[in-house]
Amino acid sequence: MKPLTEHTGYGVALRRGDVDTDQIIAAEYCKRLTKSGYADVLFAEWRKDPAFVLNRPAGSDASILVAGHNFGTGSSREHAVWALRDWGFAVVIASSFGDIFRRNAFKNGLLAVELPVPVVSGLADRVDAEPHAEITVDLAGLEVRSGGLRHPFTVEARARQLLLEGLDEIAVTSAQDHAITTYERSREEWLPSVPVTPLRPVRPATVEGRPV
Repeated sequence: MKPLTEHTGYGVALRRGDVDTDQIIAAEYCKRLTKSGYADVLFAEWRKDPAFVLNRPAGSDASILVAGHNFGTGSSREHAVWALRDWGFAVVIASSFGDIFRRNAFKNGLLAVELPVPVVSGLADRVDAEPHAEITVDLAGLEVRSGGLRHPFTVEARARQLLLEGLDEIAVTSAQDHAITTYERSREEWLPSVPVTPLRPVRPATVEGRPV
């Protein structure tokens, strides 16, 4: 992932609360085996409405989604984060998030920023009135800035560090490869281990010589 220290971009306001992961991306689109290529199915049902906010000209330029309360509630679905990221969103600002969505966002390079309801409402009003008003989300300084607004926010320490360094959990583990290899080589031989044996082909079941 790319390190994220500070992001400045245009915002778009999604004035809906309790947006669940199935509304972000329906289950039928979660059969793909890749982590990219989901921009076309983000909010697919809602985008059938020509007046939906992402169908407006400003929606295609936005990289910051200003959402309502309890955004990303519902089932665990990393595809929801991938779809938002593929559209071009780097940050989602809301007054609250679904816990699983928040964790998935941080693990996949999408910054979820929780701010008080009046601040989120003010940002939504501003981006609706001025579609190209810039919003800066400073992860290093833990502050959102837009016009005269300067408001602090908090992010769990480990998630913040991973985003700042552009690391996911696999990269963190891979960085310990030398330590893991050293440990394995120094491990006493008498300690229990799990033998690795090749898999044998499974013969089809038969009854009196006939397959069943």
